[in-house]
Amino acid sequence: MTKSRFKHVLKYAALFFTLASLAAAIIIFPERYVLTCFTGFAMWAECVLPSLFPFMVITLILVKTGLAEKASLPLRRVTGFFRLPPSSAACFLLSILSGYPAGSRVLNEFYDNGSLTKSDCQKLSYLCSTSGPLFIIGSVGFKMFSDKIIGLKILAAHLLSVIITSLVLALISKSGKNNAYVRKAPDKNVLYNCFYGAVTAVAVAGGFIAFFCVTAQIFSDFNILRPLELLLNLFTDEKLSSAVCTGLIEPTTGCRAVAALSNGKIAVAFAGFLITFGGVSIILQQLSYLLNCGVKPFKFIAVKFVQAAICFSFLLLIA
Repeated sequence: MTKSRFKHVLKYAALFFTLASLAAAIIIFPERYVLTCFTGFAMWAECVLPSLFPFMVITLILVKTGLAEKASLPLRRVTGFFRLPPSSAACFLLSILSGYPAGSRVLNEFYDNGSLTKSDCQKLSYLCSTSGPLFIIGSVGFKMFSDKIIGLKILAAHLLSVIITSLVLALISKSGKNNAYVRKAPDKNVLYNCFYGAVTAVAVAGGFIAFFCVTAQIFSDFNILRPLELLLNLFTDEKLSSAVCTGLIEPTTGCRAVAALSNGKIAVAFAGFLITFGGVSIILQQLSYLLNCGVKPFKFIAVKFVQAAICFSFLLLIA
């Protein structure tokens, strides 16, 4: 067996073992994990659905009609300075308004209609990977921390970390050849397709949240992330470490657990880290769109970690 073949077999064996173990845990303890799945969907309905669905519809209408790209053309000199295509301004604004994973969905739409190259998408994948203000201020700040000001501070640190990191990387990257404004034939049923796409995207997001809520609970119950928790214990207490590790799998659940501990500034900083990094659940949601655009997953994850670390540092100063 060749080395590459061995790695291929090993990768799929590890995936099979992981999925089989998760399925076995659910079968053995259905009373615990079925309830956890329901809790995940309830949290999606309460915290994510209201903040994501309306803006997802608006975003898709703006993209599919071409209005978003046309509106960003006046900023082409600014975007050109950072070696980004003109449509990057629209992509970034729509990402901020809607939150995860709308920015990645927008990139995929622009790539499919020929307005962005793979090189463009790689650079924009970092800039258009943001959470939305309704989620951060409303769900995290007001509902979880019971303080809108905390939500505003997290939002400011989150956006600053994403913008600074992305623009620096864009400036030092090799300049690529940007496409001119190119559009496929107009969609004959824009309204229906936009609503259908928004409903599908939001429903899929709910599935990701519910599944990874269950995964996070299983990992916690069987101490799978215990080594990472012990490492975090060097900087904070055990309960907060456990909550953060949960958030690395499913960040909405992790943020709620972190906020419930009321650990002051360090809890706010960790919430900002989890929101900016995204955790396994949100990263996989984004990659489901970004891989089609030629984005390199490991590079994307590494940049997201750097952005999260910068956000964490900002919040230690301002929270």
